[in-house]
Amino acid sequence: MAGADLTPPPRGADSAPPSGGRGASRARIVFDHVSVEFPSSRGALRVVDDVSYEIADGEFVAIIGPSGCGKTTMMNMVAGFVQPSAGAVTLDGKQVAGPGPDRGVIFQEYGVFPWLSVRDNIAFGLTLGANRAAAGERDAIADRYMRLMGLADFADAYPKTLSGGMRQRLAIARALIHDPPVLFLDEPTANLDPEGARTVRDFLLELRRERRTILLSTHLLDEADRICDRVGVLHTRLLAAGPPSELRAGRPGHVTRVQLAELTDAVVTAARAVAAGPVEVTSGATSSATSSATGGPAGGTVAVPVGDPGRDNPALVAAIVAAGGRIRFVTEATTSLEEAYLTLLGGAGSTEPRVTQLEGTQLEGTQLEGTKPGGPQ
Repeated sequence: MAGADLTPPPRGADSAPPSGGRGASRARIVFDHVSVEFPSSRGALRVVDDVSYEIADGEFVAIIGPSGCGKTTMMNMVAGFVQPSAGAVTLDGKQVAGPGPDRGVIFQEYGVFPWLSVRDNIAFGLTLGANRAAAGERDAIADRYMRLMGLADFADAYPKTLSGGMRQRLAIARALIHDPPVLFLDEPTANLDPEGARTVRDFLLELRRERRTILLSTHLLDEADRICDRVGVLHTRLLAAGPPSELRAGRPGHVTRVQLAELTDAVVTAARAVAAGPVEVTSGATSSATSSATGGPAGGTVAVPVGDPGRDNPALVAAIVAAGGRIRFVTEATTSLEEAYLTLLGGAGSTEPRVTQLEGTQLEGTQLEGTKPGGPQ
C-alpha cells in the first residue's frame, strides 16, 4: 500500500472536498476524569476508572491492554456510543453526546453488511442524512475508494467471498467515505492472518503520514510500538502513557542468550563488556554428543541483557568471537505484554525466547536453532 493516494475523493467539482474533511475542524480529544460503570448481577461494574488523557490533533495513539481492560469502552465514548458515568469526553472542544459523521469507526468484526456488495457497502454512508449524494456520485466515490484499498476487482462481490484482510480493508474504506478527521480502530488486525494483518498495518501507516487523529485499540504491544506516536496502557485505570520508546524503557530489558561450545572466563568477560545489566552464566554439557563422549570441554550459556537488540546483538556476538568463543545458537528473549503490565504493577515475569537471525552477523560454522542451513526458512 506504500505510496497510496489518500486525498479525499472529489464530490462534484474536483476542488470541492467532501463534508467532514480535514479542513472542517480540529480533532483534539480530551478525556477528563472519565469513569464508566455497567450494571451486573453483583452491582455496578466499573470498567473505566477516573481516566484523564489528551490526544492532540493529527496524533496516532494506541490504547493497549488485555481483553476486558476497558479499551473498547474508551473508544466507544469518543465515538458517542457510550456515555461516561462520570467526567466528560470532548472532541474539538465540544462534549461528545452521540455519534457523528466526523468520526469513522472500524470494528474488530469488520461491521460490513453481508447482504450488500463491496461497492454498495462503501457507498452506504452516502445514502443518509447530510451526506446523502446522488446515485452516480455515490458510485464514483465508492469506485475511487475501492481502487485505493485494492478492491476494484471485487466491486460486485459479497463480503462472505472475501478474505479477512479484504473485509477489513472494506471496513476501512467505508469508514473513510466521509473523509472524517477522526478514526477509531477497534483491534483491526486481531482476527487476521499475518499477511492480512501486515496489509492493514501498512495502510494504517499511510493514514498516519496523512496526520489524521487516530485512536487504536489493541492488545498487541508490538503493533502499537511500530505504528503509533503515543501509547496509553490501560487496565481499568490508565497505568502509563507516552511514546513507545518511553514504554519500552519501563519494561524489563531484552535478554540475548548465547549458547557456547566452551564456556571460558574470557567469553564471560567479553559478554559483560557489552551487557546492559548483570550477565547470567549457566554451565552445562555441550550439545555435541561427540565432544561429550570424548571428554571435550563443557559448554554453557550466557544470558546478556541488551538495551537495543538490533544494535547490541551484533556487537555481543563479535565480542564473544573475538574472545575465542565458539557459538552454537543465539536466541533473543522478548518481553511480552503481560510482563509490561507486571512491570507497571511492580511485579516481575518471565520471557519467552524466540530464535532471531542477527542481521549482518556471520556465525561461521554454526546454525541458528530452528533453521535449516543457509538461513531462516
